[in-house]
Amino acid sequence: MSRIKIFDTTLRDGEQSPGVNLNKLEKLEIAKQLERLGVDIMEAGFPASSKGDFGAVKLIADTIKDTSVTGLARTTKSDVDAAWDALKGAAEPRLHLFLATSPIHMTYKLKMTPDQVIEQSVNMVSYARSKFPQIEWSAEDATRSDWNFLAQIIEKVIDAGATVINLPDTVGYTTPAEYGKMFHFIRETVPNIDRVSLSCHCHDDLGMAVANSIAAVENGVTQVEGTINGIGERAGNAALEEVAVALKIRSDFYANETGLKLNEIKRTSDLVSKLTGMYVQANKAIIGRNAYAHESGIHQDGVLKNTETYEIITPELVGVNSNTLFLGKHSGRHAFKDKVQEFGIELTDEQLKAAFQQFKQLTDHKKEVTDDDIYTIVMEIKTEAAAVNKYLLESFQVQYGTSNIPTATVSIKTPDGDTVQTACTGKGSVEALYNTIGTLMREELKLLDYQINSVGGGKDALAESHVQLSVNGEVMNGRGTAQDVLEASGNAFLNAVNRYIIKQQSIKQKAVVK
Repeated sequence: MSRIKIFDTTLRDGEQSPGVNLNKLEKLEIAKQLERLGVDIMEAGFPASSKGDFGAVKLIADTIKDTSVTGLARTTKSDVDAAWDALKGAAEPRLHLFLATSPIHMTYKLKMTPDQVIEQSVNMVSYARSKFPQIEWSAEDATRSDWNFLAQIIEKVIDAGATVINLPDTVGYTTPAEYGKMFHFIRETVPNIDRVSLSCHCHDDLGMAVANSIAAVENGVTQVEGTINGIGERAGNAALEEVAVALKIRSDFYANETGLKLNEIKRTSDLVSKLTGMYVQANKAIIGRNAYAHESGIHQDGVLKNTETYEIITPELVGVNSNTLFLGKHSGRHAFKDKVQEFGIELTDEQLKAAFQQFKQLTDHKKEVTDDDIYTIVMEIKTEAAAVNKYLLESFQVQYGTSNIPTATVSIKTPDGDTVQTACTGKGSVEALYNTIGTLMREELKLLDYQINSVGGGKDALAESHVQLSVNGEVMNGRGTAQDVLEASGNAFLNAVNRYIIKQQSIKQKAVVK
């Protein structure tokens, strides 16, 4: 079995999903979980794109030690320098350089000739090699590029010091047969190709990202790039969990394996879903909630007699368990702490105390407290950015009935420390609640998206809400949990506004330091 390296770009390409904006703490928690999952390389971000991304990449690079950390850079000295400043503290710093090679990109976006593209790529790979021991060079829009030109530029960047060559299907245009042939052509044509590893990076615009990635592996690629849950720009990227499990289940056909700890897949998927607000569709391969459910009577009969009749993947393989009761209202702080440690999550004493208090409050109303419930509570506490001055929901009341106008009364504490209260109406209970909260805030607010979901099953399940708000013209995501759907919705709304306030406070502090 040959080893396929997994290059995870959830924190870079995945975060470019419309509406997703992760703060530094959230990115770090995802990075730690990716390390537990066993990815070989994680792309932590694009350091030169913003101060926030630079800080997040640096924090991850300085923290993660068992996984190689990389950052994206354009072929400019300023990008390479920014990436080095962010990544130099990593255990194995590496750089991901890219430049487009397709005629349409070179003509209309870059406004460069093919010779200029070659010269710029070679110069920047040479410059980067003086800093980074590992350099991946990507031919953006490779699948719409001329293959002979690709062979020419690849040979030259390898001589300049590139150690990995990535040929991405940037717009999700190619087919498995075509993509495989491209890699076969490059391996046969480029004379020094044996000095580098080949990597694939596929987008899912035509729904073929995973199939294209597998086709690349069949044609000599030793590194697969993608994201958890397949998130990313437009239709997303290749879902890494699908690639890894496909290679495992069909090991009789593919002589390849990854180093992923497959039983960490579900927890990684859940964390990414919670923090990005991008819920996993029920029928999603590998980790959708219906992936191991059977509705048809014929299927149910077969599974009862032998699970292999209709299940090719055991739920346990990817970390899906029965989620049975493990803690209750009589459980103490020590048992709770042990459970948190099982998750691999580190909490301060103050965070542990806050999480335990929320757990105790939940046990007063919920009979069966599950791993998912505890995990949700802990991650809410863990990823909540500290800020003294922010909005706090002190109390609310909503009156709703089929013959009444929904009315909400809300009391909140403002960032100035004042308590304000008012009441407003709406067409529904959530709208009434949001109208009231918005009236009490000084920011200009517009609700762009609202979602409600349950954590686990049962009528007493925790509610989890995600919102997307325009706060003074800036799009912010918020999330909140509670046993009551309206309270969860209110918490999510305030969380989005508070994230904006925290961001503004951080910008002001940096300006003062300068």
